[in-house]
Amino acid sequence: MRKTPLLATIAIGIAASLALAGCSGASSSSSGGTDASIAVGSLYEPVNLDNTAGGGQGVTEALNGNVYEGLFKLTDDGKVQPLLATKYTTSSDGLTYTFTLRDGVKFHSGKPLTSASVKTSIERVLAADSQSARKSQLAVISGIQTPDDKTVIISLKSRSISLPYNLSYVWIYGPGTTNYKTAEDGTGPYTLGTWKRGSSLSLERSNGYWGAKAKNKEVVYDYFTDASALSNALLTNQVDIVTSIQSPDSLTQFEGNKNYTINNGKSTTKELLAFNDKVAPFNNAEVRKAVYSAIDTKKLLTSIWGKYGTLIGSMVPPSDPWYEDLTKVNPYDTALAKKELAAAGLPNGFSFTLDTPTYDPHPAVAEFLKSELAKVGITVNINSISADQWYTKVFKNHDFTATLQEHVNDRDVVWYGNPDFYWGYDNPQVTTWVNEAEQSSTTAEQTAKLKLVNQQIAKDAASAWLYLYPQIVVASSSVSGYPVNGLNSQFYAYDIVKK
Repeated sequence: MRKTPLLATIAIGIAASLALAGCSGASSSSSGGTDASIAVGSLYEPVNLDNTAGGGQGVTEALNGNVYEGLFKLTDDGKVQPLLATKYTTSSDGLTYTFTLRDGVKFHSGKPLTSASVKTSIERVLAADSQSARKSQLAVISGIQTPDDKTVIISLKSRSISLPYNLSYVWIYGPGTTNYKTAEDGTGPYTLGTWKRGSSLSLERSNGYWGAKAKNKEVVYDYFTDASALSNALLTNQVDIVTSIQSPDSLTQFEGNKNYTINNGKSTTKELLAFNDKVAPFNNAEVRKAVYSAIDTKKLLTSIWGKYGTLIGSMVPPSDPWYEDLTKVNPYDTALAKKELAAAGLPNGFSFTLDTPTYDPHPAVAEFLKSELAKVGITVNINSISADQWYTKVFKNHDFTATLQEHVNDRDVVWYGNPDFYWGYDNPQVTTWVNEAEQSSTTAEQTAKLKLVNQQIAKDAASAWLYLYPQIVVASSSVSGYPVNGLNSQFYAYDIVKK
């Protein structure tokens, strides 16, 4: 889930874009080849550099796989591969995993990778104050043993077929620093260079990296607060690549131009109208379904993204193994919406407050929803809040009636099995299915159970899943080797080359 200024205001023009551009100017002066400096334009500056402390999407984009690594790696196409762990075995009852660590790995501080650092890194994710996206899934861990420097034994309270996948979220931190919000000690192909808050963050190639060295010398993430400025920075060669275009209208500047490549990759980012399912009137499924059916999601998607993006009818994107097209479960039908409102005892509608993050596209989405719901007698009062306010008010304190938010992660339908999650959805059958899926002995069993979850949350309209974001990566034709999909906001930079 995102928690930082994520999307930019689609506005103001080239003069402002020059003022808002990052400071590096790397692409205009850098040579190519192995000495290249790659300038990456992004809207997602980290809040801090610790992915267990609310660093937001930006810290994942810049540091995951580049500066920090895990026991496993999630590839750009969603597969789980061993990384700092070379192999593992599982006990016959599925409750004990034994991992063997890779030889010859050192942290940037120069200290060797040991099982002790793996243990403390996992414990940081499980700590009371951790804000890790996979904390709840890893809570199944009952103990971690380190019989020697190269062996990690993880004991579980119950079977967890997703353990290797969930461990791909856990960065292995070295002992070289204690302030992970501003510094780093990872094992990745880059070290942290300079972070100029509000402007840029640079990564420098680590010559002591255990694996294949980065194909470029430096990567500089230049941060923007405006989508038009970001696009113009690419047009004026201030940046080499834009990780995610957020203004579809700006693509006309690049279409048919041999100097640029447009990549329409796969996204896992869902735009949600999230109800507080524990608060009236949204504790009534009929009301939630009525709201959902009153929204013309196709028109909304077109108004925000043009010809890009995908309609979805649940939390599951097509890249997840348990995807099904459920867009017809809650169809756009205002007559049906009015009928459902009447069945819920609200024939004349009702009013509610929609807590809306101030960054795009949420304000435009909120205005669209307000107009749509007015047609069936529902009044929407828009309350604009910052990303930080959203995190405290909505996510932590559950102090809201309904909100807008985008959820980045793949395989996150399991959060509907947690009644304590911020949206408060509580269906004991769904919770049982989620638990049974995790305790499956085969991926086929897991997939079957999570399809049931997917179908049930759609029937209950646990949230209104408005659309799936596109992942539009646009780059100068002089660069290649960059990732094109948007799984979990990661952006592996080490294979990028410049002519």
